[in-house]
Amino acid sequence: MRIVLAGTGSAVGKTTISTGIMKALSEEHQIQPFKAGPDYIDTSYHTLATENNSRNLDSFFMSDEQIRTSFERGLKTSKADFGIIEGVRGLYEGISPIEDVGNTASIAKAIDAPVILIINARSLVKSAAAIVIGFKTLDPTIKIEGVILNQVKNKKHYLKTKEAVETLAKTDVIGGIQRDDAIKVEQRHLGLVPAVERENLLNYIEKWGEVVRENIDLDAFMEIMKNAGKLPEGREDTWHQENHKKVKIGVAMDEVFNFYYTENLEALKANNAEIIPFSPLHDEEVPDVDGIYFGGGYPEIFAKELESNESMRKSVLKFHKDENPVYGECGGLMYLTNAINGKKMCGIFNYESTMTKKVQGLSYVIAEAQKDNVITQKGDIFRGHEFHYSKVLLNGQKPEFAFNILRGKGIEGAQDGLMKNNTLASYMHTHTAACPQFASNFTLNAGK
Repeated sequence: MRIVLAGTGSAVGKTTISTGIMKALSEEHQIQPFKAGPDYIDTSYHTLATENNSRNLDSFFMSDEQIRTSFERGLKTSKADFGIIEGVRGLYEGISPIEDVGNTASIAKAIDAPVILIINARSLVKSAAAIVIGFKTLDPTIKIEGVILNQVKNKKHYLKTKEAVETLAKTDVIGGIQRDDAIKVEQRHLGLVPAVERENLLNYIEKWGEVVRENIDLDAFMEIMKNAGKLPEGREDTWHQENHKKVKIGVAMDEVFNFYYTENLEALKANNAEIIPFSPLHDEEVPDVDGIYFGGGYPEIFAKELESNESMRKSVLKFHKDENPVYGECGGLMYLTNAINGKKMCGIFNYESTMTKKVQGLSYVIAEAQKDNVITQKGDIFRGHEFHYSKVLLNGQKPEFAFNILRGKGIEGAQDGLMKNNTLASYMHTHTAACPQFASNFTLNAGK
């Protein structure tokens, strides 16, 4: 029992509507949320709405068989009967103008899920029907079984547009949301503000749930989910698993560092790691662990507070100097440099990170390991993604890099992955399905 909530494009209200539906249905059902694509922030809203960790399904990272494995794992872990997937960008937007890799349509196909199309209906009536006809005609294998009209002016506008879509596009309209600034979502340079940072966010989500209950036919929505049928055959593992010695992995988790894929942490646990959360912002020192994982986030927003926690910064530096394994992604990379915009950080790498006005990296990435490191071995080719407005200022120095970037940008000159002792830090975010050796290698290094 599953469904995909797709948009005709970005900024049509997918996250607000999807999260509202998840919240409304979670009052009576166990809902497992998912996000198409690599986004970390939308998933934090889903998780808050459903109290189940949202998961990412991504056809650049995953084969169809891995997508189905990941989808089933999510339902099994949360003991949910229903899986709701929020799409990314427009239904057909991916890395190719004609193929499906990296788009929402590829996820719907992989799990054979019905699709609800969300349209920004501002100033549209008959044209809304044309949009639906176009989306249905472009790929008839995509099962668009319902439409939600967002940004309608009033009830009259909604009813006229509903009539146009149902009569001309032969597709049920299951609801419409009127324009309301009170349910807009706060934005930042990487997208929405993460749920962990937003006080009173649960109040917003409660409001979105109320709006959904009042304006969307949830019985019709549930009926579409229930009629989805069986998942297609074919499964594939999303990580390598070895019987390593038991280790403790410290994972930085707080307002600063919160960009983690659920399956990355599950893969570490499957490789005999105990996850020990800690806060570089609030705690005084690194906990008693064998390795540290710094995910992404917004260290630039909290640079002053991170600088003031000198005992933690010195503790991380000592942990590194003792040659324990440390792995940092994007925001984690920035924290491990000398400074962020002049504010002192850990100083493992003798460079400064600085924020820029323009995006510096926004791409799916393919990388080849040119040296053995804490997560990959020389010659490994794996995938990830990068999205950042910061730069690492190398000032003419030539650091030791772990990765050649075959697709994407990296730190400099198509290279990424700063290496020093047993520490690795890169702009690339990895997902275990796209780097299945990640957890096995990291826990192996932590156990040495």
